[in-house]
Order: sequence, then structure tokens, then C-alpha cells
Amino acid sequence: MEIIGSESKRGFCIFINTIFQGAIPVERYGDTGFPFVYPTQEAAEREIAEDVINRLTEFLEGEREFDDAISPEEYVVEVSVFPDGSVEDEAGYRFGNEQWYEGG
Repeated sequence: MEIIGSESKRGFCIFINTIFQGAIPVERYGDTGFPFVYPTQEAAEREIAEDVINRLTEFLEGEREFDDAISPEEYVVEVSVFPDGSVEDEAGYRFGNEQWYEGG
């Protein structure tokens, strides 16, 4: 996804709900710590589908319980992507390199 100047661009992240932090992006770009952004909703949905297929395969091979295999917790959220690599969800929560954001 190309970002020019200070403008934000649209992208999609896979989120999960956590007990302490609420909804957060699941995937990060390697060592950068920034959320992984998919260019389309379908690309993000396909990633979730592939993960579900892997979990179902593990169930069929006896490596995982059925409820764990069939219940994906991940979902796709449209985000604004900023030049610094951070993203903002529709509720206005911004996620970036959490180390960089610590302390203000």
C-alpha cells in the first residue's frame, strides 16, 4: 500500500479481542512492531480462512479439540494507515510500534 505525505490510506488488519487491551491487531511486521496491513478485505479474510483450514486439519489429525478448531476469534477491521506505519481503527484507536508509543 502506497502512502504519500501525511495522508492516510485505507487498509485491512486482522484483529482479535483481548481481555486487558480490548480489540488489537493480531499480526505485526517482523521487528518493526507495526501492524500488518492487507490491501483488501478479501486478502485478510483469506488469511483467516487459511488459518481455520489449518486448525481443522489439526483437529482431523487429532492434534486439536473441535471447538478450538472451528471457532476463529479473528476478524477483519478496516483501518487508516499512516505514513509512520501506524493504523487507526473505526473507533479511533491507533496502533503502531507499541515500544515507540510508550510514555507518550
